[in-house]
Formats: sequence, structure tokens, C-alpha cells
Amino acid sequence: MTTLITNIKELLQVENMPKKMVCGTAMKILPSIKNAYLLLEDDIIKDFGLMENLPKIKVEETIDAREKMVLPTWCDSHTHIVYAGNRAQEFIDRINGLSYEEIANNGGGILNSALKLQQTSEEDLYQQSAKRIEEVMKLGTGAVEIKSGYGLTKEAELKMLRVIKKLNENYPITIKATFLAAHALPSEFKNNKSGYLDEVINEILPIVAKENLADYIDVFCEKNYFTPEETTQILQAGISIGLIPKIHVNQFNSIGGIQVGIKNNALSVDHLEVMTPKDIADLKNADVMPT
Repeated sequence: MTTLITNIKELLQVENMPKKMVCGTAMKILPSIKNAYLLLEDDIIKDFGLMENLPKIKVEETIDAREKMVLPTWCDSHTHIVYAGNRAQEFIDRINGLSYEEIANNGGGILNSALKLQQTSEEDLYQQSAKRIEEVMKLGTGAVEIKSGYGLTKEAELKMLRVIKKLNENYPITIKATFLAAHALPSEFKNNKSGYLDEVINEILPIVAKENLADYIDVFCEKNYFTPEETTQILQAGISIGLIPKIHVNQFNSIGGIQVGIKNNALSVDHLEVMTPKDIADLKNADVMPT
């Protein structure tokens, strides 16, 4: 089906050649065309330009977008849409002054979410997550990354990834899956971190590869979570089966996670709330997206 949108007040993000990434002062530039048209064929953009240059064409549907703007859908590169229940009580705790770390030390945070998810069936988890996908689609999101990491057991992590895969199969939105079993250390491995690393690398990752459950691999590289050395170990294991690194770093401390991401050609380094001059300088010279 061909659709022609005409008289667009302003058509945003117009490019003839796509860019791999935009950073620095280039982020101030939003390319657009005023008084524009947009031609779609089976939901694929076939042509666009100024109304004065619109060729004479026959289409099945014409939409007059007079006084309206047209822009691409949002691309959300960091989400945890697949989870069970909620952490509303922790939001109240934050209002009352408790820090993220204090809540985690009290049994909340990631470990709290993991316990709820472990107790939720795959079908119930899918139904909860499907509602969230439908909500973000209605808000204009057309592509989304979804992480695991709220399972923290072999069974629960795989359950999350299978739900993400099912969402991708059942909805038109583009969905990319990230394997984040190294999101926190499970309570049962509190005194055996090497044992958990072994489970992630040698027990879960082979199944992730066999069932084609993920596109990316992620680690929470932070004090009291996973060290730069452990992060490297996990990323390298993921790279060996074709996963692309993107990691949580510098949320509370700068401990060398950014440098690990750069060394391992991470697509992005995320949660950058604490930055040193060295971190900034290293990122300026790297092909890694800071978020």
C-alpha cells in the first residue's frame, strides 16, 4: 500500500545517509524540512522532500498533515520492561531519604525484583510485559532494547529472555534483547561470586547462544557488584558467542568500567552519573556511545 503525507508543517530528522552515531556539538543539529511531503510504500519510506518538488504520483491513501509535524518513532536503548510486580514501596523509601544502596542493603532493589520474578510464571510475566509494550507503542516508541537481569538464576534469566523473544515475535515494534545476568550477586552466591560467574558463563550463556535469545551482553560494573576484571571476563564470554557488549558503569563510582567498555568495543556505556576527567577524555577518543 502506498501512502502520501502532504503539507507537513515540519518533517524532522531527515537524512540521506544514516549516521552510526551523533555526539558533541552535532547533537545540537536537528535536520528538518518545512512544508514537506513523505511517501510510504508498505510502511517503508520511499521518498520525501519539499512540497514544491512533489512529483505527480498515484497513491492509495493521502494524508493532509497541514499544521502538523512528522517525526520518527522513539528508540529506547535501555529498558527493563520485563519484570514482575512493582517496587512502589522503594519509591516511597527514596522520598523518605534512603539511597539506592541503602535500599539494596535492606533487601530491596534488584534482589527484591528478582525474588518476585522467580515466583512468576512465564505466561504471567509475558502478559504483564505485553501490556507495557503496548503502552510504549502508543506513546510513539518504535524500537526498544529490553534487558534480563531481574532473574538472577539460570531458570529465571532464561525465562526473561524467552519472554522478550516472544514479545519480539508477536509485536511489530523492533525489540533487541540484552543478557544481564550479572546485574547483581544472588543471595545464594553471596560468599561465592566465582561460582555465580561460572554459572553465567558456562551454564546460561551456552543456552542463550543455542536458542538465539540475546543480541547484547551487559554487566553492572560497580563497587559491591562486579569488578572491571569480572566484567571483562563476562563480556569476553559474550563476545565469543557473537553478543555485542553494552555495560552499566559509573552509576555510583568510577572504577575503570568505562575503560573496560572501550577496550571491549562496547556499543554503549550507560548510567554515567559519576565521571572523572580521565573518563571524559577517554570517551572523547572512543567510538562508544555514552548515556
